[in-house]
Amino acid sequence: MGILKLGVNIDHVATLRQARYKDCSHNVEPDLIQAANSAVRGGADSITVHLREDRRHIQDKDVYNIRELIDKPLNLEMANVSNVLKEALKIVPDYICLVPEKREELTTEGGLDVVTNYSDLKETTKIIQDKGILVSYFIDPDFEQIKLAADCNADMIELHTGKFANATDSSDIEVELQRLIKASKKAHALDLIVNAGHGINTLNVNSLFDVPHLTELNVGHHLISNSIISGIENSVREFKKAMSQYKMQ
Repeated sequence: MGILKLGVNIDHVATLRQARYKDCSHNVEPDLIQAANSAVRGGADSITVHLREDRRHIQDKDVYNIRELIDKPLNLEMANVSNVLKEALKIVPDYICLVPEKREELTTEGGLDVVTNYSDLKETTKIIQDKGILVSYFIDPDFEQIKLAADCNADMIELHTGKFANATDSSDIEVELQRLIKASKKAHALDLIVNAGHGINTLNVNSLFDVPHLTELNVGHHLISNSIISGIENSVREFKKAMSQYKMQ
């Protein structure tokens, strides 16, 4: 029986860098590779970056550098757009997680609409898999979306936990938790690997342990925020310790 893995998203390290250093500079900081290595020392099982079409934080060269210099699986989040796909196929990450993307959003606001974009997603999935890359869909805990993800031959899904994480009323939290539980069971029955991410932190992660069949959690903002006080390595290590209570099924 394995353990629940932790993918660390380091996008917001790049957000801080881009706030001042949008061009190359000899004293550019913070250093993304140092951040990724710190996360690995803390126990990260993979490194996640989102190469957005607008390149607001992660840059192309960042993804190439991480792929070359970090000895952990690389999970590349990206929208299903041709210019990003072209770079992704050159980089050859271990995983590509297809996500929705809007220019005006602060962060990814919802799951991928597989229903509306079925044909395009199925075609892109095959293109990616032909390069030996595993494909994940970032989707809401919705049965129809999950079924179509399986029909598109996705290898895995990442359940969008945003509504669960943002709920404040106990009854709303329970409703969203039950949606995640049922969705994970459905995906597992369809032979999809099940990951989860968005808004996960030390206050809500224990509740997520009720969700069966999880393989990996992807956490970014919370870990990078905590790292301002405790450092990335300690932030990841403490979160990984909390995750050790998950009972794999």
